[in-house]
Amino acid sequence: MSIEISNESGMDVAEEDLIDIARFVIARMDVHPAAELSMVLVDSGTMADLHMRWMDLPGPTDVMSFPMDELEPGGRPDAPEPGPSMLGDIVLCPSFAAEQADKAGHSLAHELAVLTVHGVLHLLGYDHAEPDEEKEMFGLQNQLLEEWYEELRRAEHEARLAARDQQLLGKAGFFDPTER
Repeated sequence: MSIEISNESGMDVAEEDLIDIARFVIARMDVHPAAELSMVLVDSGTMADLHMRWMDLPGPTDVMSFPMDELEPGGRPDAPEPGPSMLGDIVLCPSFAAEQADKAGHSLAHELAVLTVHGVLHLLGYDHAEPDEEKEMFGLQNQLLEEWYEELRRAEHEARLAARDQQLLGKAGFFDPTER
C-alpha cells in the first residue's frame, strides 16, 4: 500500500500517524493492499480556494476528498478480484483542524486522525448528506478510530513488556546476543 503525504501547511504535524491511520482504515475496509493514496496538508488560504472551487462554499474547511476510482468497500460479490488502484486525494487543513480541536477539547493529533478516517471513508464512497448515510458513516468512522487507538494501546503495552523483559534479563546476568 502506497500512501504519499505532502505537508504544505506550514505546521508541524505527525505525518507518520496520519499515514498509519489511513493504512489501518484502508486495510480494515478490505481495500486491495496495493492501493495508492495521496494526502496533502494545506494552509487555510489554499483550503478556502479549494472549497470555493470544488464545493462553491466560502472559507476553509477541515478535510476534502477527491476520489479517483469508483470503489465499493469489500467489492461486489460478482466482480473479479480487484487490482490495485489510486483511491484519490485527501486534503487536510491543520490550522482549521486546530481550531476545531480547541473547541472540542481534544488534541490536534486526534482531530487530524478523525479527519483522516473521514476522508478515507469519503474516498470509499461513504457520504453523510442524508440522515441514514450520516449515521452509517459516522458510526463506522468512530468504530475504526477506536479500533486504531486500541491497536496503538496494545502495541505500546507490548513494547513496555518487551523492554521490561529485556531489563530483567540484563539484571539477571543472562547472555544478550545483541551485545558483543
